[in-house]
Amino acid sequence: MAQTLGQIAQAIRADLHGDPSCIITGVAPISGAGDGQLTFLANRRYARLLETTRAAAVILTAADLESCPVPALVAADPYVAYVKAVGLLHPEPGFIPGIHPRAAVSASASVDPRAYVGANAVIGEHSRVAAGVFIGPGCAIGEDVTVGADSKLVANVTLCRAVTVGERVILHPGSIIGADGFGLVNDGGTWLKIPQLGRVVLGNDVEIGANTTIDRGALEDTVIEEGVKIDNLVQIGHNTRVGAHTAIAGGAVIAGSVHIGRRCMIGGATAISGHIEIADDVIITGMSGVPNSIRESGTYSGGVPTLDNHTWRRNVARMKHLDELARKVQRLEAALEEQRHPRTDIGTKSK
Repeated sequence: MAQTLGQIAQAIRADLHGDPSCIITGVAPISGAGDGQLTFLANRRYARLLETTRAAAVILTAADLESCPVPALVAADPYVAYVKAVGLLHPEPGFIPGIHPRAAVSASASVDPRAYVGANAVIGEHSRVAAGVFIGPGCAIGEDVTVGADSKLVANVTLCRAVTVGERVILHPGSIIGADGFGLVNDGGTWLKIPQLGRVVLGNDVEIGANTTIDRGALEDTVIEEGVKIDNLVQIGHNTRVGAHTAIAGGAVIAGSVHIGRRCMIGGATAISGHIEIADDVIITGMSGVPNSIRESGTYSGGVPTLDNHTWRRNVARMKHLDELARKVQRLEAALEEQRHPRTDIGTKSK
């Protein structure tokens, strides 16, 4: 949707330097942008491209304004401003409300007339779908499920029994919310399944990536608080609670009964052990293992960085001798201490 530069500046609260009537029809990278296209400069590594850009306008900081040869929108954070501008120029497509003839909706379910239910979607007994909800093709909604206003289930999403979805939630294809948690008890060598009686509750403005799974609680609910963003292929175990506005990158694995604080950032392929707590405002870098609670905010890392294969093999071979090496060091330290402070025997022998 075309916008004038003045309209964009007002909407994203940027300072305009240039013709406000300039028409913007789309966005492009700074190196390839041309007539009618908006771009941005947020990373100093690309500053050299600014002087030769052919974009219609650039979103940048005040520090780069002097070097910009085209109209500019000055913002404190150009990337955030750019994302907002993209939303103006490329809004989400709307939909016509209604229920597709090939959808199966239980007679006891409630679907607001302003919602859409796609082909081959199934809605179970006593479930409720609010106004503005989009349920894409192939979605399966179990019994007693609630889907809040303006939420979007893109396609092939599964919401199991008694899941509660807040407002403006986005669930991408293949996500499964509310499957049974991995609860088992060993009974003389055989595994007994522990009944999973809790729910999954998703707060407002949550986004769940493709093929991500969130297990229902055993007794307590699994809760994803408002504004949480979860990437593709993430596993979240039963009874876990993820604090508001936390972001979890792809491939992360979070065991059961974990309490993650607010505004945390969990890197990709991170593994978090069960029954631990992570404080607010914690950053965990990618491929970290988290076996214990993190009580204070800050950045935490784990794992071994990539090395050339020859060095890696030597290091692994030497790791087998770490305990032996530690004991040798302890003995050497003890011997040095004895040399510095030799023992003296004080007293007399009894006859």
